Amino acid sequence: MRPTMPFLALAMALCGCSGKASENAAPVPSGSAVPVVSAAPSAVASAAAPAALARSVEESNALYEFEFSYPAAAAAIPALKAALDKALEDERGGLAANAKDMRAEAKKEGFPFNPLGSWTAWSVVASLPDWLSLSAEVSSYEGGAHPNHGYDALLWDRKADKRRAALDLFTSKAALSGAIRQDFCRLLDRERAKKRGAPVKRGSDEPFSDCIDPVESTVILGSAGGKAFDRIGVLIGPYEAGPYVEGGYEVTLPVTAAVLAAVKPEYRASFAPAR
Repeated sequence: MRPTMPFLALAMALCGCSGKASENAAPVPSGSAVPVVSAAPSAVASAAAPAALARSVEESNALYEFEFSYPAAAAAIPALKAALDKALEDERGGLAANAKDMRAEAKKEGFPFNPLGSWTAWSVVASLPDWLSLSAEVSSYEGGAHPNHGYDALLWDRKADKRRAALDLFTSKAALSGAIRQDFCRLLDRERAKKRGAPVKRGSDEPFSDCIDPVESTVILGSAGGKAFDRIGVLIGPYEAGPYVEGGYEVTLPVTAAVLAAVKPEYRASFAPAR
């Protein structure tokens, strides 16, 4: 029953590197420089802080299957770690309560109970001096014919020490959509044609033949250069641009002059044209 929704290729396109952090690994974030410190060995040793560790929780029992993980880069930010730990406990608690209720109902009505499931895996999209960009594959099973799949994303503003959404950095959803929609639709149709084995005919009576508004899906910000956001990713879940059997879609777009024009003035220094 455990679902898998790999999006390694998109992460590599957005940040130039990828990989799930292990429970005990503490990798240097992409785009960060390792400072050279001139100090006595004792001073260096006393100033060293324990490395942050990634967290991965897996639990399977008669009621449910639960997985939740996040990387070391997120664990290194106390407020973000606390928020993700709370999300983990809230999701697990809600899943357990729902599973107990559904099992009791199944017993009462005389039909079989299938264990429920919740799977959330956060990964680093880009780690910049002022920002940490994360995306998540999120899946759940609620007793139906198949699991449900989707995505989530967040930006951590290191200066303000708070969570933001990618769309918060733009003047409006419409402005960003207008800057990327034409290229987005072209690339989405190309990916849909690969899966369907035939070109997509816009405006036809065939289901899922039209394009979608990219900003209504999950938007993530990435960086190939490691200094500023120069890539925009759009993560599209099943049923958004195609039937369930096609799975999700992932589209990567460069930051262009049109995109930069849609960025709020206070955030433009965090963006750069793709090279």
